[in-house]
Amino acid sequence: MVGILNIQMKSVINNKHTNLEKVKNIIEQNSDKKIDLVVLPEFFSSGISDMSFKNYPEDETGGETINFIKELAKKYNTNIVAGSVIEKSKDKLFNTTFVVNRNGETVGKYRKIHLYNYMGGNEGELITAGDEEVVLDLDIGKIGLAICFDIRYPMHFKKLAKMGAELVVLPTAWIIPTEIYENPEAAQEMWISMNRTRAYDNMFYLVVCNQTGKFSSDRATLGTSLIISPTAEILARADFEQNAIYSQIDLNIPRLLKTCYPIANMD
Repeated sequence: MVGILNIQMKSVINNKHTNLEKVKNIIEQNSDKKIDLVVLPEFFSSGISDMSFKNYPEDETGGETINFIKELAKKYNTNIVAGSVIEKSKDKLFNTTFVVNRNGETVGKYRKIHLYNYMGGNEGELITAGDEEVVLDLDIGKIGLAICFDIRYPMHFKKLAKMGAELVVLPTAWIIPTEIYENPEAAQEMWISMNRTRAYDNMFYLVVCNQTGKFSSDRATLGTSLIISPTAEILARADFEQNAIYSQIDLNIPRLLKTCYPIANMD
C-alpha cells in the first residue's frame, strides 16, 4: 500500500518563507502516518501573484524552494510532488512541477502545457507553455504529471495513461469568481465530476491538490482537493479549510484493471 499525504493550502502571496514553513509543519503533524508521497498545490511557495511570478522566479534547478523540499524529502523519507513553481530558463518563465525522491534528488519535472488564458486569466502573457507530457518511475510506481487547467484537456490524460501512468498527480489553483465561492456547491459538483471522469476513463488513481480561499477581491480558489481511485471512488476529500487529506492506495488495482480492459491502448 502507498500512503499519500495531499496538502491543501492557502498560500500567502509573496511570502515564500511562510509558505515553506507551512509545508514543513503540516508534514511534521502527519509524520506518524505511512507517507510514501506528499503532494503540494500549484504556486504553493508564491501564492497567485503576477508580481511574484515576474520578480521572484526560481532557476532551472528549482532554486531555494526545491532545495527546501529536498531536505524535507530526506528527513521524512518520502517522495514529494512539489506542486508548481515559476521556473526561469534563459529569458522564459515556465509553470513547473518538480518531483523529488526520498533521497532528496530531483528525478523529473513537468512544464505546464495548457495555460489559463480565459475569464480574466492571463497566464499566457507571462508564462511559456511546456511541450512534453511526463510520466516518471518512482519507487512506488509510474506517476504522471499535470497542472491545473490541463484537466480541461482529456487527451492529455489519455496520453499519460498510454505512457503507463498508474497514478496521476494534479497540482491546481482552480480559480472561481468570489460570488461563486460564497455559494460553491455547483462549482464543487462540476469539479468533482470532471476529476472522477478523468480517473475512471483512464483507470488510474488521481490526486488533485488545490489552493483554497480568496486571494483577491473578485477571485478565489475552490479547495476541494481529492484522492480518487481508478473506479472513480473518492477515497479522501477536503472542503475549504486549509488542511491535509490522507489515503493509502493499492497500485496493483490499476495494473489489474488494465489487463482486463486495455484502455491505454484504445483511441
